[in-house]
Amino acid sequence: MVDPKLEEVIQFERTRPDVHGDAHPKKLLRAIVEEGNHLAKLSEQHIFSSDQFDRATLLQLFRLAAKYEANPGRFSTSLNGQILISAFYEPSTRTRLSFESAWHRLGGDIMSITDRSTTGIAKGESLRDVAEMFNNYGDCVVLRDSNEESVREMMAALRIPIINAGNGTDEHPTQALADLYTIFKWRPDLVTNEPGEKLKLCLVGLPAKMRTVRSLLKLMCHFPDVFSKITIVNDKQKNEMFAHGQLAQLEQAGLQIDAANDLYEVLPEADVVYINAIAWEGNAYKQYGKRYHLNAQSPLKSDAIVLHPLARSVELCTSLDDTPHNWYFSQARGAVFLRMALLTCLVKRAERVLDVI
Repeated sequence: MVDPKLEEVIQFERTRPDVHGDAHPKKLLRAIVEEGNHLAKLSEQHIFSSDQFDRATLLQLFRLAAKYEANPGRFSTSLNGQILISAFYEPSTRTRLSFESAWHRLGGDIMSITDRSTTGIAKGESLRDVAEMFNNYGDCVVLRDSNEESVREMMAALRIPIINAGNGTDEHPTQALADLYTIFKWRPDLVTNEPGEKLKLCLVGLPAKMRTVRSLLKLMCHFPDVFSKITIVNDKQKNEMFAHGQLAQLEQAGLQIDAANDLYEVLPEADVVYINAIAWEGNAYKQYGKRYHLNAQSPLKSDAIVLHPLARSVELCTSLDDTPHNWYFSQARGAVFLRMALLTCLVKRAERVLDVI
């Protein structure tokens, strides 16, 4: 007979929700009219920067992601016969596994590289030569590298698409896509002809150093009608928060950008709180804004949601996990379906799922 104490520990409940709030994608799916022609151009593009997207393409990507998420068991053969080269030369858990999960869920095969010391690069081989070999071995490449120029170097020699999965402190465009997808799942009315009240966003982070923050802000430039105000919270002066040209790009797009150093003054009016504390610099992670923390006692609006790209540290307390503010787990889950949508487009398989209910 199993010990009752052990019995209690080993049991789990499959039907327990893994997210809080209404994270189901069907409302977003219904809110966006399918216009698949906007996705066709992605089959001839590398995914390098959030700057390369336009509003129409973003909305169609989100719709396709919502279709996958609403019917996760319906689409399992879209990438049959396709091979993904998953090259992660910088530590990663969520990004690598979500890309690989996305590819597997659609029926494709994967070759993974998780240590550059096991490749020809360790012998001095150029990235251009590596890219030339990749042309022969796979159908798509996902690359994370602490060197900001690595993706660009490989792009120059590739005849198959490559996705920038994080290049140093520069960008992380697919994380930003997943972040914005989460916001629109929460408020699908914002992309309809009758949107509700605009959002006030509190962004705790450093745009000059954090690739997740930089890429997300670039995407938000396409939705000035969605955000009434974006407040950047950090312990730096405003002129230190932004890299050259960042603030000008945001303001020229019509976004109202404020800066603050007191988080608790901003929280009571924020609809969405996006918090990050680390940035990859050199060969290690560096933490910024150490005095900013969120927990269940923080003065959040009752209906505010909290997002975090994860992995987290002390800035995001686990006391928020079992509250309705927790949308960061939904954010991580949705990233799989967003990447399924993007990968389908890149390898010219979108026609297999468009117009399918």
